[in-house]
Amino acid sequence: MKTIASITGVAAYVPDYVLTNQELEQTVDTTNEWILERCGISERRILKDPDKASAFMAAEAAKKLLAKKSISPLDIELIIVATVTPDHAYPATANIVSDMIGATNAWGFDVQAACSSFLSALHIASKFIESGTHKKILVIGSDKMSTIIDYTCRKTSILFGDGAGAVLVEPSTDGTGIIDTRMYADGSGKKHLYQAAGGSLIPASIESVTKKQHFMTMEGQPVFKLAVIKMADVAVEMMERNKLSADDIAYLTPHQANKRIIEATAKRMGISMEKVMLNIQRYGNTTSATIPLCLAEWESQLKKGDNLILTTVGAGFTWGGMYVKWGY
Repeated sequence: MKTIASITGVAAYVPDYVLTNQELEQTVDTTNEWILERCGISERRILKDPDKASAFMAAEAAKKLLAKKSISPLDIELIIVATVTPDHAYPATANIVSDMIGATNAWGFDVQAACSSFLSALHIASKFIESGTHKKILVIGSDKMSTIIDYTCRKTSILFGDGAGAVLVEPSTDGTGIIDTRMYADGSGKKHLYQAAGGSLIPASIESVTKKQHFMTMEGQPVFKLAVIKMADVAVEMMERNKLSADDIAYLTPHQANKRIIEATAKRMGISMEKVMLNIQRYGNTTSATIPLCLAEWESQLKKGDNLILTTVGAGFTWGGMYVKWGY
C-alpha cells in the first residue's frame, strides 16, 4: 500500500484570560443574548502578555505534543506554522518556534491563507510526507487575533480569540491518514474581509494607525453568505468524491467561524450536530487554530479508522475540505 500522510498526535494551548460576553457588553453596543444568537460564542481566550505572541502559543502547543509523544525536538524535520498574526513580517514564525522548542534540525516556513491557513499547511505537509522526503512534520495553527481586533467594533470584537493547536504528521501505510483534499481561492472577495495596513501597499505610518487600518475590516453579510455556501459545498464534495454517506462520517471538524455556518454545513451533509466538533462557544474564532483545537479536544473520543471531514473558509476568499481517516 502506498505511503500517505497521517496525523499521529495533537495538542493545544489557550491563554488563561477569559473574555466573556458580559465584559464585552461594557465596551461595545451588544448583549450576551445577541452574541449567542448571531454566532454562538459565550467567551474567548486572550493572550494579555505584551511580550508573548503567536510564536509563544505555537511553541507551547508543540512542546505539549512532543512530550505526549515522547519525541525529541531534534527528530522534527519540518515545522509549518499557519498564522495571520506572525510575530514579525520576517523571520518566519516557524523559525522562531523551532528555536523555542529546540528543533535545531528542522527547517520551516509560515503559511498565510487567512482562516484556511491550517488546512492549507496540513495539505502542504502531506505532500512532503507522500514524496518520501520527510518523516516527522509539525503543523501548527497559532493566532493572536486580539492584536488586530478593534474592541470598539461590534462586528469583529465579539468573534475572535487567541490560541494555538499543533499536529504531528508522519507516514502511514495502513490505509489511514489524509485521503483527499480540495483547496480553493477567489481573490475577488478581498474587499469584504481584510487588514488594510501593515503590508507593502500601506506600510505603517501615523496616518495608518490613526485611521485604524491595522485592524480587521469585515463586511459581515457577504462573508457569512459565502461561508455558508462554500464550507457546505466542499464538505459535500469530499463525501461525493470518496463515496461516503452521512452514516460513514464519524465527525465533521469545521473551522469555528460561526455556529450558524457550522449548522448549515452539517445539514447539507445530512449529519446531526452530535457528529460535529463544536467549541466556538468557549474559544470564539481563533482563525488558524480552530481545527487543531477541535482535534485536541476530541482526541480521546476518536478511534483508528474514523472518517473525518475537515472544512474551512477564510478571507481571500479561501476555502477547502479534507477527508481524513484517523490514524490512531
